[in-house]
Amino acid sequence: MTRKFSPLSSLLARHEARIATANAEGLRRMLAADPVLVDVVPAGKAMPELAQPGGKHLVLHAGPPIEWERMCGPMQGAVAGALVFERWAPDLEAAARLAASGEVRFQPNHHFGAVGPMTGITTRSMPVMVCENRTFRNRSYCMINEGLGKVMRFGANDGEVLARLAWLRDVFGPLLGAALRRAGGLELSPLIARGLAMGDEMHQRNVACSTLTLRALAPHFAGLADDAQMLARCAAFIAGNDQFFLNVGMAMGKSIMDPVRGIEACSLVTAMCRNGTDFGLRLSATGDEWFTAPVEMPQGLYFAGFSAADANPDMGDSAIMETIGLGAFAMASAPAVAGFVGAGGLDEAIAVTRAMGAIAPARNAKWAMPVLGFEGVPTGIDVRLVVESGVQPAINTGIAHRKPGIGQVGAGVARAPLACFEQALSAFARAL
Repeated sequence: MTRKFSPLSSLLARHEARIATANAEGLRRMLAADPVLVDVVPAGKAMPELAQPGGKHLVLHAGPPIEWERMCGPMQGAVAGALVFERWAPDLEAAARLAASGEVRFQPNHHFGAVGPMTGITTRSMPVMVCENRTFRNRSYCMINEGLGKVMRFGANDGEVLARLAWLRDVFGPLLGAALRRAGGLELSPLIARGLAMGDEMHQRNVACSTLTLRALAPHFAGLADDAQMLARCAAFIAGNDQFFLNVGMAMGKSIMDPVRGIEACSLVTAMCRNGTDFGLRLSATGDEWFTAPVEMPQGLYFAGFSAADANPDMGDSAIMETIGLGAFAMASAPAVAGFVGAGGLDEAIAVTRAMGAIAPARNAKWAMPVLGFEGVPTGIDVRLVVESGVQPAINTGIAHRKPGIGQVGAGVARAPLACFEQALSAFARAL
């Protein structure tokens, strides 16, 4: 099957029928998913291990497993901010000492059914959105998007950042949760379809889906808010944050991919993520095993006053969007994104989608791209196709400053390192 792994070719060929059957089941589960945003709750309620008293403090992060000493600057900055936010440390300096002391346990979001953008830091009292895949009855979680610029997901950690998190915990999160319960949940698959038709790709451009979310929930906000000022501020928070829907989409993506895990002989990728140091992926057939390689630098455009010299290597769990066929895989639907991330215009956007189609064995007819004659987005990443073709999955991404506490400095496109896929293919062959 593969040129780069010719010793494995005969083995893979012998199991071709078995792999095809397993992949068909994996794709069936992806395409049958019915993700619904149903609630907002404290992370410790959704994931009880975060709230257990005694012992080491538990902090969840983006990407594959990593310890404090190997974390990049923005990740360490976000960890320090979270420790202060939870009142586990009085200030940022004390927080850094605590994190380095061994008294904090670090685990990937993915180990708890969760995801988080950029640094992805999640702790017990932070509000998480709950997405239920009603076909398979599994739930996934993601923090509420804080907005753009100087935010914790990009490593910022000052008083303004922590005050916003407290408002999300105490005011906005509870109202959003109550609105979702009052609405009976927000069905996400049809909303994604509308967003694609309106120019979103759901990773770097979420303008349409954020607006559609506000439109759907505004009547429930109005019926639940304590006063006009609270209603105005909560509505303005969504209306003023073009990336609000990203975190919703990420929880959706996790809920779609988790039922695909653990299918014997299935060569589909179930997760891609990065922590600013390592890139990691998981395969269906190999379950919860991580395959990692050094993460690459994103290529893109920078905000005024910043350059590539300021940039941190890529990070975040948001590559779950590409894993389900959105983001860079749906770039043809969002040519404006190609310009924003420095990837060109419409022709280049279409070329990216076509290239990603070469490593995806299916198309999702529910998520159609008008510019390509309503062809469905490329769906499912087959590790065999990636290694054979040498096509690295593209990932639309934000760019964080390499130093903690500063925040976002640009946006671009990153590539998943081939070494991860080569490792995964070898493990897949051993599993066969």
